[in-house]
Amino acid sequence: MIDDFEHIKNILSEGKIILYPTDTIWGLGCDINCLEAIYRIYDIKKRPLNKPFIILVSGLDMLKKYVMEIHPRVETLLLYHKRPLTIIYKKARNVPDILTKNGSIAIRIVKDPVIAGLIHEYGSPIVSTSANIADDPSPTNFKSISDKIKKSVDYIFKYKQNDLEDAPPSVIASYNKNGSLKFIR
Repeated sequence: MIDDFEHIKNILSEGKIILYPTDTIWGLGCDINCLEAIYRIYDIKKRPLNKPFIILVSGLDMLKKYVMEIHPRVETLLLYHKRPLTIIYKKARNVPDILTKNGSIAIRIVKDPVIAGLIHEYGSPIVSTSANIADDPSPTNFKSISDKIKKSVDYIFKYKQNDLEDAPPSVIASYNKNGSLKFIR
């Protein structure tokens, strides 16, 4: 089963929502600049608006367009870290306020080559949040996603639907001015 990137890019640019396998768990996503789609995801998840989503980027160059600064130690870590790692950056830029909290933003460089390829071709990050109702368990594979979530999106990826291996969520960390990490999850 192959997903058509051109079709998916059109869906994203039209402000629609996708259900897709991230490099961790399955997620709901949309274009980071489409406020209507972002609010729709909040509504689907029944998630409070004060809990921002993360965004996924395809690489370090794209990341640098959305944060004010990256400590050199963190940049080195991002290049060599094997597990998916979401970092909270203190100062976001070029993103809607709803994706930030007190000016900070959570961003992950995608490790999965298919999803990273889509984001790279699309040329813009995409929103990412677990494909579940708020406070329900996160879906670790496609079969664990509720039908209600599946029916609420505009496109469902075929890629990885048959994978039964449970995928853990990413590590989440922030860092201080010295580049020392504080692990949140």
